[in-house]
Amino acid sequence: MKILICNDDGYQASGIVALYEALKTIADVEVVAPEQNNSAKSNALTLHTPMYVQTAASGFRYINGTPADCVHIALTGLLGYRPDLVVSGINNGANMGDDTIYSGTVGAAMEGYLFGIPAIAFSQTEKGWAHIDVAAQRARDLVQQMLPSLETVAHGAAPTVAPWLINVNIPNLPNAQIRGVKVARLGRRHAAERVITQTSPRGETMYWIGGAGAAKDAGEGTDFDATSQGYMSLTPLHVDLTDHERLPYWAQTAARLTQPR
Repeated sequence: MKILICNDDGYQASGIVALYEALKTIADVEVVAPEQNNSAKSNALTLHTPMYVQTAASGFRYINGTPADCVHIALTGLLGYRPDLVVSGINNGANMGDDTIYSGTVGAAMEGYLFGIPAIAFSQTEKGWAHIDVAAQRARDLVQQMLPSLETVAHGAAPTVAPWLINVNIPNLPNAQIRGVKVARLGRRHAAERVITQTSPRGETMYWIGGAGAAKDAGEGTDFDATSQGYMSLTPLHVDLTDHERLPYWAQTAARLTQPR
């Protein structure tokens, strides 16, 4: 089995190194990741600046682009083959609730999903890499559970596997304290904190995006709730942003707007 690994913290981050070391024991793994930290880049692609692929002493390949750039370039020519799975992470901090919209970690996995390849985004719930070895082990165990179905496709026993996109958050806990996996929906956050302003040495005002807001919807069944209880949260995602419930309303509105006056 062939797995492509990416992240948004950069190719030297502890999370991607630990993930690679864990997954290489169960599959053929290649890393194509950003050169620098690209947190909160979501699905951004670089269209007006050239990008370059470099190879580190570790064998990891890195690109001066976004997480989605890395997966896109890998899948459209760099690898020369189609991986069976795209895995992104392990991110330095949670990607739960509204964070998934902004997350470069999720964006990298989603790029694989958009190419029809099953994909998983892994994150730790707290920053700092505490128990990253445990998180990598748990990620490997989850991937290993999914490999049989992917191998069936790879060996031609099934015509295809419908691509899926999964977001997983792992508590920064010792292995014995992680209670298992809970399937959970995304929670919600309050609005972000106020923008931070500073004055540059030249007297100009600088702006820094404020921190994420507190959890707004962290009730039972959410990813926030699952991880707070010591579980890994597993959330299946999709990219259809259509408001299906309100399609009839907007159809009526459009009909009124197109009536002759």
